[in-house]
Amino acid sequence: MTGRSALFGLGLVALAAAFFAASPSPAQCRLCGARTTAPELAKTKDLIDLQIEAALDFDRLVVLGPGEGSATLRPDGLRQVSGTVGSLSARAMVGEARVRGEPGRAIRIDLPRRIALHSLSGGQISIEDIVTDLPDMPRLDSAGRLSFRFGGRVRVTGDAEGDYRGDLPITADYL
Repeated sequence: MTGRSALFGLGLVALAAAFFAASPSPAQCRLCGARTTAPELAKTKDLIDLQIEAALDFDRLVVLGPGEGSATLRPDGLRQVSGTVGSLSARAMVGEARVRGEPGRAIRIDLPRRIALHSLSGGQISIEDIVTDLPDMPRLDSAGRLSFRFGGRVRVTGDAEGDYRGDLPITADYL
């Protein structure tokens, strides 16, 4: 009798498997749709995509003593120090951004002239004179792309030892 009930149970499992295999799946298949290699941006002409490729990073500054000093990092990579700042690390990097949008469109890129940087201990320094290598009238190329670099001048006053961080808001709009 045990053989018969095992055979009957196996028959029910096979019947249930056939029943569930024949019924349509209630979930949608995301992989079954039409494939596209075009970026999402191509579907909506009014969108602009701004990506930061490299963050503006002054890395390490050598401050020789109390007082005022500055370190400048230009978009072309030029480095300069003055006042109580003795040197700027060789690992310092200019910022780099990439904009994508509708090919050929003129755009406006806005960056603040100054931002504050804060340390965990409550200290504050600033990046001033933020500049880019953008032309006077920036325009997206025929592929809808534009890359630019940016830099600025860190101004240090007093005893400013610490690790400083801050946000540099960049906006891009069509003209």
